Amino acid sequence: MTTQPTFAPTLDAPTRRIDSSAWDDIYVVGDVHGCRGSLERLLDELDLTDDDLVVFVGDLVRKGPDSKGVLDIVRERPNLLSVRGNNEQKLIDGRKTIDALTDEDYDYVESLPVAISWDDALVVHGGINHRKPVVEHTLTELLNNRSLVPGGSYDRPYWFETRRESPRVFFGHTVLAEPFVTDHAVGLDTGCVYGGQLTAYDYRDDELVTVEPPETYVSRSADSIVEPRLAEPAEGQ
Repeated sequence: MTTQPTFAPTLDAPTRRIDSSAWDDIYVVGDVHGCRGSLERLLDELDLTDDDLVVFVGDLVRKGPDSKGVLDIVRERPNLLSVRGNNEQKLIDGRKTIDALTDEDYDYVESLPVAISWDDALVVHGGINHRKPVVEHTLTELLNNRSLVPGGSYDRPYWFETRRESPRVFFGHTVLAEPFVTDHAVGLDTGCVYGGQLTAYDYRDDELVTVEPPETYVSRSADSIVEPRLAEPAEGQ
């Protein structure tokens, strides 16, 4: 029997547990970043029924051309769910605004859970630091985890390359040159807003589904696109 991940009560954000047996297929999708055209292509490729579930890793909004259009698609379909990303949190905190969004849009963004789990799977935006209990993670960590180096961002080791624990964590946030898939972590942000693919993971069949973006909307330096690799955990990690 798999136990449900427990988070600190100080998160000030909801979490959600779903029953996987209620769905035929389950897909987890990487960061969309307002790229409605890429999202529509991917949903067409998946050819969903009402009995299939799609879970997004957050960052539905910002950087791309149509954040409102993406929110409309996800909010209006009960079989499309998303966790909160750091870019949603920026809207909630008032650090960023998007003029096209309505009060209803902002209410929806604020309602997004910080984590969605089922079976032995956990979806968060940034990641889980396996060196401490899940219950001790802050909201900021769940949304932004990448490097295990204190104060580091793009310094190895990355949490997902060294993770050997359950649950299996599905995540975005870190832009990857290609998807990262192990038994313990699955990274799906392949940078569709930067000209990369939009990537989905088929949970039942253990397969990746990708589509090309209609165009590149934002440039990104090569040193902030990670070439993922499987690393041996450092001593004491």
